[in-house]
Amino acid sequence: MDWLTDIHDATHQEEVASLWAATAPPGPPLLPLVADTVADVAIVGGGFTGLAAAIALADAQRDVVVLEAAQPGYGASGRNGGQVIPGLKYDPDDLEARHGSDLGPRLVRTVAAGPDLVFELIRRFSIDCDARRAGWIQPSHTEATRRLVERRAAQWQARRAPVRVLDATEVEALTGSRLYNGGWLDERAGTVQPLAYVRGLARAAVGLGVRVHAESPVLGLESDGGGWRLRTPRGTVRARQVIIATNAYSGQLHGALRRSVVAVPSLQVATTPLSAEWRQRILPGRHAVSDTYNLLRYYRLDAAGRLVVGARGQYGQRSGAQLLRHHAAAIAEIYPDLGRPEYDYCWNGYVAVTTDHVPHLHDLGQGIYAALGYNGRGVAMAAMLGRLVAGLALDRPDPDGYVYPVTPLAPIPLHAFSRIGVRATIGWLRMKDGRWLAEGST
Repeated sequence: MDWLTDIHDATHQEEVASLWAATAPPGPPLLPLVADTVADVAIVGGGFTGLAAAIALADAQRDVVVLEAAQPGYGASGRNGGQVIPGLKYDPDDLEARHGSDLGPRLVRTVAAGPDLVFELIRRFSIDCDARRAGWIQPSHTEATRRLVERRAAQWQARRAPVRVLDATEVEALTGSRLYNGGWLDERAGTVQPLAYVRGLARAAVGLGVRVHAESPVLGLESDGGGWRLRTPRGTVRARQVIIATNAYSGQLHGALRRSVVAVPSLQVATTPLSAEWRQRILPGRHAVSDTYNLLRYYRLDAAGRLVVGARGQYGQRSGAQLLRHHAAAIAEIYPDLGRPEYDYCWNGYVAVTTDHVPHLHDLGQGIYAALGYNGRGVAMAAMLGRLVAGLALDRPDPDGYVYPVTPLAPIPLHAFSRIGVRATIGWLRMKDGRWLAEGST
């Protein structure tokens, strides 16, 4: 198709022609900041985290300004797979062991509730984003990973979560793939059209009185008496408190914060709409799926029946064939009978990864707060941490008892060489997955 010849332009320029951009309803009309103004709280970043925080602050009657460098959803919030998954990379027993008998169980409850917050925001504000709470499947591909997912399911079952273990036959029936030997199903999860969802959050925030300004990058953050002055190309905001919600797209505004995460590329492709016959075979219940490979693949169907598949991307310029190769190989492995489908879209973005593989919530001092580093669980966890970072600014506990540890900012040593480390890690993980010879080493 024509897009293959130009795909590196579409995925490495500032404007990304994604499936979500092509199918999302328009967001609210937003103007750049063109004057000097004041607010109680200024939020830098108009994605999931920043807008969830803005809504929570507006509910508490705070005067809020959101400054978005491009448009809401420009970063990871508008480019991700739209899988709304509870929990973190660590299982409940591990979280409780790491955080103790007091904080641990409350933290498990908090990270489990992320999807509840997402779907409640969608319900409350009637957001049109193809929201479906059909559940999430994590299939296993080896005996070791089968035991892993069974332990994971058992831990959530012990906490009364609606999850269950699946055998190979059940996984095949629900996914349409014969690749797997088992798995588990988490009924708390679901999917959204992520760009439609974030645009809906922006519309909701505006409706609550939040001033959301697009095309307003923050060029400087300076102490201003008892607060802060945020400078944009055409105006300023003076605010007593600031929330930085820029995740993997933090730029140079706060260098230490940017260096606390590694921006890892992720690439997604979407096929043309599958036939009615294939839609009855592939994910007939519209579940979300992400597997147990070290370099995992995640996939789902969109509203039109396109198969949307994501996996790690690549730094630097690549041809269309190079960008598509790993994803086409993944689809061929998962659904060998599908043949060679045609593709409508291919796009990429960056995932903010932390060294401890969990999100970070920071009090940076003097009224500045930040939340970032979702490690691939950003749809659900950004709703939660957006609410909790707003709670830090409000200096009040969460009304539902949700908690998350506030940790010191710790920039990653030798951060300038992080891309080299990511490339080396990807190569090592591919060898562990047995794909070095099959897919090459780039």
